[in-house]
Amino acid sequence: MVLKRQSLNLFLGFLLTSFITPRSIARFVVEKNSLRVTSPDKIKGTYDCAIGNFGIPQYGGSMAGAVVYPKDNKKGCKEFDGFGISFHSKPGALPTFVLVDRGDCFFALKVWNAQKAGASAVLVADDMEEPLITMDTPAEDVSSAQYIENITIPSALIEKTFSEKLKKALSNGDMVNVNLDWREAVPHPDDRVEYELWTNSNDECGVKCDMLMEFVKDFRGAAQILEKGGYTQFTPHYITWFCPRAFTLSRQCKSQCINHGRYCAPDPDQDFSSGYDGKDVVLENLRQLCVFKVANEAKKPWVWWDYVTDFQIRCPMKEKKYNKECADAVIKSFGLDGIKIDKCMGNPDTDSDNPVLKEEQDAQVGKGSRGDVTILPTLVVNNHQYRGKLEKGAVLKAICSGFEETTEPAVCLSGDVETNECLDNNGGCWQDKIANITACRDTFRGRVCECPLVDGVQFKGDGYRHCEVSGSGRCKINNGGCWHESRDGHTFSACSDVDGAKCQCPPGFKGDGVKSCVDVDECKERKACQCPACSCKDTWGSYECSCSGDLLYIRDQDTCISKSGAEVKSAWTVVWVIFIGLAMIVGGGYLVYRHKLRSYMDSEIRAIMAQYMPLDSQAEVPNHFHEERA
Repeated sequence: MVLKRQSLNLFLGFLLTSFITPRSIARFVVEKNSLRVTSPDKIKGTYDCAIGNFGIPQYGGSMAGAVVYPKDNKKGCKEFDGFGISFHSKPGALPTFVLVDRGDCFFALKVWNAQKAGASAVLVADDMEEPLITMDTPAEDVSSAQYIENITIPSALIEKTFSEKLKKALSNGDMVNVNLDWREAVPHPDDRVEYELWTNSNDECGVKCDMLMEFVKDFRGAAQILEKGGYTQFTPHYITWFCPRAFTLSRQCKSQCINHGRYCAPDPDQDFSSGYDGKDVVLENLRQLCVFKVANEAKKPWVWWDYVTDFQIRCPMKEKKYNKECADAVIKSFGLDGIKIDKCMGNPDTDSDNPVLKEEQDAQVGKGSRGDVTILPTLVVNNHQYRGKLEKGAVLKAICSGFEETTEPAVCLSGDVETNECLDNNGGCWQDKIANITACRDTFRGRVCECPLVDGVQFKGDGYRHCEVSGSGRCKINNGGCWHESRDGHTFSACSDVDGAKCQCPPGFKGDGVKSCVDVDECKERKACQCPACSCKDTWGSYECSCSGDLLYIRDQDTCISKSGAEVKSAWTVVWVIFIGLAMIVGGGYLVYRHKLRSYMDSEIRAIMAQYMPLDSQAEVPNHFHEERA
């Protein structure tokens, strides 16, 4: 039995290290963030560190802290409480970054012990001169499952040479302050994030499978919001291995592979004689890929999240439901075309390539800056591999850090992901408290100060100290920043909607037009109502002028005239208007009558004369009678 188990482990190890095609060269990329030392001056500068593949890195943000190197338990393999060591920060002090040495225990255990003692982050010092590596979680250690799940602080591996500089500065009594920065850990070129999840349908592979299943359930809602809004482009991927040619006819390859050893997966329970086989996992992986392809063709790629979630719930291995019948029932419940999915999957018994799985094997090999995918599960955001806990909030931070600043969707600015920096002192930006208008705009990476666009009216300025309305419609927003006031139902404003116009007090007022406009006393300054019989009374923004006795004030001429004279004058005006109108009517009628009469007489005279003599306008009439001679 022991020999059988050893042979099995050797075969699985061979499979796990043989997934890359013979023509490819494996290349694993270590994802890094920057560590900037701000003090002391002698080691001040920026250094690379490798992001740990557990905990929660602060993607899109940064964290400042003070480095502490413990006197005891330097490798962090034991709980620090047993040494009377606490890393909890005092009120007002910087968070504590604990420096521990590599060796003797798992990376994750070191970080967990430091977190329990109050550390805000952990730096692991490498014990040899080598390129940085990625600190991963132990794959087979069942006892570590609980604490790995509860690690919430970030961690990073630093090079041995750099760690010695930190230790030397600390031994000299220097305060070592550093800043961990993840803002550039994920590229953010535009307003759409492209991300991939390298996953597996196997639900009996231990801690990582459990974490993956929980993540898919929790992240489904956020993923679908991002996808339906067009903010992201998501693609699922599945890792498969191939069986070396020398073993394609072996019992192991036949039970773990399809298409004659081309696409394989390890046995779920590592027992070739019972339970599910690796080829069952490969077939479900292939089915889930085809579910995505068919859903994507139907313009509904987000249905993949629904299918995978429901398949995990309805078709688990432990209930012996991990099969095609259960999968088909899930497919039917979402209205997907099962025939298209079966056609996409092809024949698993054929001795030829499967186009879908062949494409997946090619994609495993790193291209560009991404590197090979060797850790399962792996999230890739904008062609950079995510490092950290596969948890909704942490992953959403990584995805949101991939958007160009100010283009993040609302889900990235929710309280679950980040805090709104505009709530604290308005982010230090310009603000009009009266109109409740601000230049502060919250983004995932922080805040930007930009003069706003309000109701179609653009503000212009530096966004920090000054913003003012510009263009037409400017008076709609807080009266264009100009003076305005209302009294007794009358409102006056110094604002003009003319583009480029400045604040100018309206007629009847004087002042700067911005902070104040003061009423002009037209009576006192003798600007109106100055006639001898006039009596002047100043009003707000204008004046009232009256005349003594029965006189009437004429405002345009600033004079007083008799009311009776005005009435007589008005009456005679009406009479004259009527008289002139009648005269014009009579005169016009006379002219028309005269013209018609003359025309009639002329025609009669011409008719009479035409009987006795030819007129100039007529030809001579010939004489038909001959004169007789005497």
